[in-house]
Amino acid sequence: MKKRVIALALAAAMALGMTACGAKSEGGSASADATGSVYWLNFKPEADEALQEIAKTYESETGVPVKVVTAASGTYESTLTSEMDKSGAPTLFVVGNAAAVDTWKDYCIDLTGTDIANELNTDAYNLYDDAGRLVSIGYCYEAYGIITNKALLKEAGYDIADIKDFDSLKAVADDIHARSAELGFDAFTSSGMDDSSSWRFTGHLANMPLYYEAVEDGWTECPAEIKGTYLDYFKNVWDLYTTDTATDKGTLATGGYDAAAEFGEGKAVFYQNGTWEWSNLTGTFGMNPDDLAMIPIYCGAEGEENASLCCGTENCWAVNSKASEADQKATLDFMKWMVTSEAGTKMMAQELGAIPYKSAVAPENAFLADATKYAEEGKYVVTWAFNYTPNVNEWRAGLVAAMNQYDAGGDWGTVETAFVQGWATQYKAANE
Repeated sequence: MKKRVIALALAAAMALGMTACGAKSEGGSASADATGSVYWLNFKPEADEALQEIAKTYESETGVPVKVVTAASGTYESTLTSEMDKSGAPTLFVVGNAAAVDTWKDYCIDLTGTDIANELNTDAYNLYDDAGRLVSIGYCYEAYGIITNKALLKEAGYDIADIKDFDSLKAVADDIHARSAELGFDAFTSSGMDDSSSWRFTGHLANMPLYYEAVEDGWTECPAEIKGTYLDYFKNVWDLYTTDTATDKGTLATGGYDAAAEFGEGKAVFYQNGTWEWSNLTGTFGMNPDDLAMIPIYCGAEGEENASLCCGTENCWAVNSKASEADQKATLDFMKWMVTSEAGTKMMAQELGAIPYKSAVAPENAFLADATKYAEEGKYVVTWAFNYTPNVNEWRAGLVAAMNQYDAGGDWGTVETAFVQGWATQYKAANE
């Protein structure tokens, strides 16, 4: 794999499967004197209260009516389908992945050249259709990696700066695990494989080999087959997680573990999860924010000392092409206000976290600050290639079963088969 990863830093700026060029604007820029109204079908139930308030603020400032309707958790696609069939359909909605682009592209204006697009500080979270039209635009993003308790790490004799790649991560984790009885804590939290936890590995950890293969092979859509070129990266990390821990790998299949509690109670130094865990760790478990950091999932890739966190989103705004011109302009004005005004950017930082816009307010979440820091250092973003997964639930279920067999003493080849052949099977099932 000589020199394969050298190109990754150059390629990482692209959003996988989302790149295009030369698109011409159909939506234009929002007009300052636009009339009309805004109907936002919201994707994030946890933000509903804040969005209702910000809608009132905008309406009181501008006189433009803004209605926010929030879909119940897990029902967004069905709610959107239902609402789009009604008169007065949403003017602002979410098109968050390649599959959604295929479904909704005819309902999306081209956002290229609009005021909201011109406020972006990166193209990494935008989605394009097969004609090169910018159909949806990221409005917030999340990140995941290995959450680290810096205080425990220091107690073990190490610092974040000591971990720069997989070899150094393994050396530190191996030493902590070997001294766990003396230290009173272990290296990694449990890696339970029940439904409440397995997504961290069959989705988020599986992203590591998928990302590097996607970059190398230039994926622009879900491939019918994958090669599994970098499955050794997956094995490297999984073996580390299930060895340098207090949890017997043979018990992972039954689940019932609470990794967040293990980490929050100071029983382990490392915990793979995302930026969304910040409030749980600092609130529910009362951890000192100064003790927390997030480092990349180092997996053994060449040049990974230049890697950042795994960053991505399915929170991408689209503007309804079937709405009236007045409503489209009103919606574009509202979007720009959300990412440039003091009230809008403050709300976005508090409720949604990091936003990829020039006027973004720094969120209090230090994990998001870590993502920003890595980006400012020029580290390449490990984007979310797992968004390509065909028949995602079925594919992950097959991978869970194979990983459980492996942990029980089985052969790694079973995992490779579930990963590669399972992908081809689920792609065929999804495209029959």
